Amino acid sequence: MSDEWIPLTALGPGQLGVVRQLSGGRGFVARLASLGFTPGAAVQMLQNFGRGPLIALVRDTRVALGRGEAMKIWVSRQGGSDG
Repeated sequence: MSDEWIPLTALGPGQLGVVRQLSGGRGFVARLASLGFTPGAAVQMLQNFGRGPLIALVRDTRVALGRGEAMKIWVSRQGGSDG
């Protein structure tokens, strides 16, 4: 397990991460936090085709995000499927 921070878009399907930091404006960060993306929250990638929206599981909720949004969510990779 590395503590290297990567954008959420770098996780493949089935991989797990922990939210480390959100980058962006105050409104954007507040919206992500209201969806459950807060530092320390576990996140599992459910669908990531490499383009288009992705689907992540955070706090027992499936959340669809655009790639631009997901690029602003920094996570550290955790154990789990190598996808």
